[in-house]
Amino acid sequence: MKFTISWLKQYTDFDLETDELAERLTMAGLEVETVDELFHDLHQVRIAEVVDVKKHPDADRLSLCRVNVCGEKRDVVCGAPNVRPGLFAALALPGAQLPSGLTVKESKIRGVLSQGMLCSEKDLGISEDHSGIMELTGEWESGQELAEALELKDTLIEVDLTPNRPDCTSVIGIAREVAAFAGGKLRPPVKHTIIPELAEGHERFSVKVEAPDHCPRYAARLVENVQIGPSPWWLKKRLLSVGLRPINNVVDITNFIMLEYGQPLHAFDFRKLSGGGIVVRKAQPGEGITTLDGENRKLDPEMLMICDLDRPVAVAGIMGGEDSEVGPETVDVLIEAACFNPLSIRRTSRILNLSTDSAYRFERGVDPELAPIAMERAVQLMTALADAELVPGGVDIYRPSEGSQSLSLRVSKTREILGLDFTAREISELLSSIEIDVENVDGENLLVTPPSFRVDLEREVDLIEEVARLKGYNRFPHTLPMVPMSRAYLDDARSFRKKVSALVNASGFDEAINYSFISPRHFDMLNLPEVSPFRKTIAIQNPLTDDQSVMRTTLLPGLLENIRHNINHQITDIRLFEIGKVFSPKSGQELPLETFRLTLLCSGARFPEAPPLYFSEQQVDIFDIKGVAEVLLQELRRTGVKFEVAGDSAAAYSQSSLYMQLTEGGRVIGELGAVSPSTLEKFSIKQEVFYLDIDLDLLYQTDSRPRQFEPLNRYPAVKRDLAVLVPVNTGAGEIIGELLSVNKEKLIEDAELFDVYEGKPVQEGFKSVAVSMTYRSSEHTLSDKEVNKVHQKITDRILDRFGGRLRE
Repeated sequence: MKFTISWLKQYTDFDLETDELAERLTMAGLEVETVDELFHDLHQVRIAEVVDVKKHPDADRLSLCRVNVCGEKRDVVCGAPNVRPGLFAALALPGAQLPSGLTVKESKIRGVLSQGMLCSEKDLGISEDHSGIMELTGEWESGQELAEALELKDTLIEVDLTPNRPDCTSVIGIAREVAAFAGGKLRPPVKHTIIPELAEGHERFSVKVEAPDHCPRYAARLVENVQIGPSPWWLKKRLLSVGLRPINNVVDITNFIMLEYGQPLHAFDFRKLSGGGIVVRKAQPGEGITTLDGENRKLDPEMLMICDLDRPVAVAGIMGGEDSEVGPETVDVLIEAACFNPLSIRRTSRILNLSTDSAYRFERGVDPELAPIAMERAVQLMTALADAELVPGGVDIYRPSEGSQSLSLRVSKTREILGLDFTAREISELLSSIEIDVENVDGENLLVTPPSFRVDLEREVDLIEEVARLKGYNRFPHTLPMVPMSRAYLDDARSFRKKVSALVNASGFDEAINYSFISPRHFDMLNLPEVSPFRKTIAIQNPLTDDQSVMRTTLLPGLLENIRHNINHQITDIRLFEIGKVFSPKSGQELPLETFRLTLLCSGARFPEAPPLYFSEQQVDIFDIKGVAEVLLQELRRTGVKFEVAGDSAAAYSQSSLYMQLTEGGRVIGELGAVSPSTLEKFSIKQEVFYLDIDLDLLYQTDSRPRQFEPLNRYPAVKRDLAVLVPVNTGAGEIIGELLSVNKEKLIEDAELFDVYEGKPVQEGFKSVAVSMTYRSSEHTLSDKEVNKVHQKITDRILDRFGGRLRE
């Protein structure tokens, strides 16, 4: 919110230096961002009288002007078409630096010395007009500083407002706060008023509100025979001081009142409204509008529109339409003052990507009681500055809310929270200073009725905060809080997730963090059937985009999008993981079920950092991702988790031939595999991707082998190999598991698979599996007899269990 000190002083008296005013505003909760002196660089621009004008001897479009500045005559070369004798204009003396950055110097122009520069309004930074030099009508004193003569010198202050203070989106709202801490009185130009009904015989227009939930108040009045023209200097100056461009007197008045009261107004060219009627309704399917910025905009059926009897003429609360714009030919003007639902305006503004000063105020909530006051102010200014004739009466359709609810404020509670010995009288005076009604009930309890412009005051604690703000935060004593000495509580589940993250990161994976919102189209890209539990999502009521409209039920889509993004940027060797929540509806519960999952993806080269010297580069495969899972489970000491081939129940997005489930105690806690080619194609990924997905909450609940010390074995080990022929559908992991299960004597130290072979001369339907066995006793040196006995027992068990035979 921008305003100037001179503008502020029109509504309240105060005697504060600029720095002190800025500090007091900041301490009152209205943070001052910038303080700038306006037009301070125009001190070398003076008012000069043009005495004589001659044609330049060597240029057809230039004039040689003789000007008078403080009795001194100067020659100035000028190319403006409106220069003439007797004209008072702005002269920039040599050495003057203009807002545009131009430094004026004495110089010869086509052979003639020019001792200054006659300036246009654009040269001076006053407006965008550069059609000629600035004309000063009336009597002026030659040589006077231009900024002083036009009262341009002022101080601009910009305040950064929080969303809960819509009352301060106006100069009067700021003045109310200043009056409170400076001890002044607020002087608004118009106080409470009402709009009379249209007089009989003057029903030239009508208003109908079809969407009262989106427009609780709509007021309109008609002025006739309006003389469209430039605004007076005082009005232009107010708008220019805060960065708004003057357009014409009618439009400038609506902009001025919006800044003054915080109530946006809109002026329609009444003769361009079909049927002389206004209808406030939602947009119809297929409707569009060309807004004042010249853009053709398609409308959403949920958007609130201001329409005539045929078509939309304005996007409610945001911007008017080009077809009803006030222009030089306008004669009759219909003035609109309304109050719109903030959520409706915010949604429309976001969809149209259209942000305006009007929308800025309506999005935060405009006081519905302001409409008739701002309307009266607009009528006063238009009749005074545009010679308008007011049609008696008007329309004011108002559906008031339940009204301000009175709140109880306890003096003792205020003292307890703020730590100062407040009295009921002091609290009442502080709150009354910003127009809050306070009734002292019994000295301890105050009955407080917040005004309509303070939508943020809803609870007793809000009033207590207001007391502290008005008292001044800097007036409270500094005390340190009592903090008990206690150990920080560490959540075991969070520590577990941090450990998992560190282990995966140590395995060469980089962590990704994606939004918890995804698009429903991701489920089609994953080839999920309609009955898939992943499709049971929670929709977001106000999504940021259509691609983020539901809460994720799996981490896989986000990581696949990351893979595609990296490949598109020529990074093809990728290892990513994410630990995050997935969300699923919970029957009978308002809140969803939130589960932590770990998902890893790898793709590209196996050794991306250091390619091998003596053999060709290899690509990652299913064993790389399985190895990561094994290392993770080993480091977490989750020995009960098993890998099971389950191609017949493979996920829709996985290749059935390269799919495994991680199980523990009969329940599935995760899966790993290769992403199917059809899924990769839909994500525009042209290389193989392998994944691992684990339910971390279930993994956390699994039993872990206790950590215990085992001394190094001082007895030698004995190695034996076992090579068997088994059916091809026998898993090597099953064989290893069966070997270790026979270890009742605790002589088997390790069993490691070192060869798997299919093909001739091995019989069709069988494969050769070779395992290296390590035997060792912790009590004595093993003899061949002991080893042979255990080895034969193991061999018989394997052959019997899997229907195999020894390889010859």
